[in-house]
Amino acid sequence: MTTVASEAATPTEAPAESGLRIALAGKGGAGKTTISATLSRLLARRGHPVLVIDGDSNPNVAVALGVSQAAAAAIPPLPLGLVSRRLDGPALKDPVQSIVDRFGTVAPDGVSVVHMAMPAHADEGCLCSSHATVSAILADTGRTRESVTLLDLEASPENFSRGTTRHVDALLFVVEPYYRSLETARRMGVLAAELELDRVWVVANKLRSPDDVEAIDEFFSNHNLHVAAYVPWGDSVLDADKEGTPLLDFEPDGPVVAAISQLADRLLTPDPA
Repeated sequence: MTTVASEAATPTEAPAESGLRIALAGKGGAGKTTISATLSRLLARRGHPVLVIDGDSNPNVAVALGVSQAAAAAIPPLPLGLVSRRLDGPALKDPVQSIVDRFGTVAPDGVSVVHMAMPAHADEGCLCSSHATVSAILADTGRTRESVTLLDLEASPENFSRGTTRHVDALLFVVEPYYRSLETARRMGVLAAELELDRVWVVANKLRSPDDVEAIDEFFSNHNLHVAAYVPWGDSVLDADKEGTPLLDFEPDGPVVAAISQLADRLLTPDPA
């Protein structure tokens, strides 16, 4: 198979003046959770305090990070009373670290993880307050020097209509090389453009050939979205999942991890002035 790698980037040595906040979005099954878990641990290994917010109402990031199934199941969803309403939007009542200490857990490489919410019962209403909580956490973590906050979103445009991602510094659309996945990212990209985010990038995942790369590049060049990383197909991703082992532990030197590592470098590199 032809190896597909991401664009080269030179990581910055200078510490960040403020926190880096990243959100991953895209169609269900595109690989957001695997990339989120691997990316967050790689960033932690670079010396950054990392907080992962599982923004899916069916949470899976903790296990993908390497937390045991029993420990992941014991993580409580963030409660609804953590924010107060203000004129400029929702704001946390308590410091982020206090919230993480009470409602989160620590995964391998020191990554902290919290769950946005998950329905406890049928027919109990929307998750509006949960979205407000996540938005408030992102607003506050941006003030913490050198920290990284990573939000793994569920496959829904609701995150954009509610403005959950308004405070992120980088929004990554994870796509597979077929039309429905690309079209999902295009539609979300239209909504994201209204939030005026600094970096809205595409991460092309599960690539099997140069033809996949060409098709993705052509599609997004026609829709003004930049493809920032190219992640090859890897049977190791499926094998790791079958064993219940994080990809980073299962095949740390494989091509998939290498491509995600290059994405981490690029995210840490300041944009040219």
